[in-house]
Amino acid sequence: MDNDAHRAAELAARDSYGRLMAFLTSRSRDVAAAEDALAEAFRNALETWPVAGVPREPEAWLPTVARRRLIDQRRHTRVRDDGVPSLLAAAEEAQDMASDPTGFPDDRLKLLFVCAHPAIDSTARTPLMLQTVLGLDAARIADAFLVRPTTMGQRLSRAKAKIRDAGIPFEVPEPADLPARLDAVAEAVYAAYGSGWDDVAGLDVRRTGLAREAIGLGRLLTQLLPNESEVLGLVAPMLHCEARRGARRDAAGAYVPLSHQDPSRWSRPMIGEAESYLREAGTAGRVGRFQLEPAIQSAHAHRLHSGHTDWEIIALLHEGLVAFAPTVGARVARAAAVAEARGSEAGWRLLEAVPPDEAVSYQPYWAVAAHLLRSLGRTAEAIEAYELAIGLCEDPGMRAWLHHQTPRR
Repeated sequence: MDNDAHRAAELAARDSYGRLMAFLTSRSRDVAAAEDALAEAFRNALETWPVAGVPREPEAWLPTVARRRLIDQRRHTRVRDDGVPSLLAAAEEAQDMASDPTGFPDDRLKLLFVCAHPAIDSTARTPLMLQTVLGLDAARIADAFLVRPTTMGQRLSRAKAKIRDAGIPFEVPEPADLPARLDAVAEAVYAAYGSGWDDVAGLDVRRTGLAREAIGLGRLLTQLLPNESEVLGLVAPMLHCEARRGARRDAAGAYVPLSHQDPSRWSRPMIGEAESYLREAGTAGRVGRFQLEPAIQSAHAHRLHSGHTDWEIIALLHEGLVAFAPTVGARVARAAAVAEARGSEAGWRLLEAVPPDEAVSYQPYWAVAAHLLRSLGRTAEAIEAYELAIGLCEDPGMRAWLHHQTPRR
């Protein structure tokens, strides 16, 4: 019973968290209060369901408990009185709607665009979306953005207060205002997919669900903005990566890196859908991050037909991507691609140029460094880099693969 209840709570978190948060916030304009209420509801679910059983409609049960939390908050004046009545009404409305087969409306896109409002600090916009719409905790977000959890927590708290106090309209912005917010929304959706993709073993139900949810949000964005090349390009790389999910493990369950994967295990229909989005994005005649990201994945997918990987093309695409988005991830990936195309020395020079403070806790940096140092014959340094990469790696299968690659002393 305990396992069934925990699985049901995990599934409810994966399938309902973002929609419930968006629905409650859209009525109350108070992100923090809605978040606290919903967190309490999920905590209650983990305590109650193993004993009383999983309710027939978990999505209807959660707003009921959230409503109780809001009443409690009001008694203790832990939230502003003027926001609580609307949030209580929203919880009741969500409860009624969740019992209906049609469910309650999906306001997640609205909440994404609210979080991307220009009035909110630019460093908080994408993290805020990851937390409020996609349910990632502040510590994991801080890790992804290479900042301290306390710093990230403060940014998120300030951003939530800004939404409430400034009365930011809860709506999809007018077309003229979309460009100022779209980059942050696209980045959040792509970062959410990356978090789900990082769970190689598929052991974390919430993170595996994140990948699917991110693709779903990307598709919703294409319905809202069918002619926006960056939106079309956003969906394509996620589909390309998802097409290879089943090939990341061999029959024995061991981790298999991309260059060693069997292309026959890739999903042809998903690759075809990704290519369709990429072609549509290309008709706009503009080059941006989300034309280059899918182009890189498309070049990898070409191995399905040609039997080989054109690393020079991939290296050139990575160089273009770094020009648009010089993130630590983009620079490390460029170094790896250039090493494959032009030799380990060329790749190592690029990797060395990554600022040490950005690389110190970034696991892919150390994995690439270890591989390049080993190929350059710098065994002692390679061993040290492998040890760092293994220490920063969360996935047991990937750790085992890195152990296997580590040279002997």
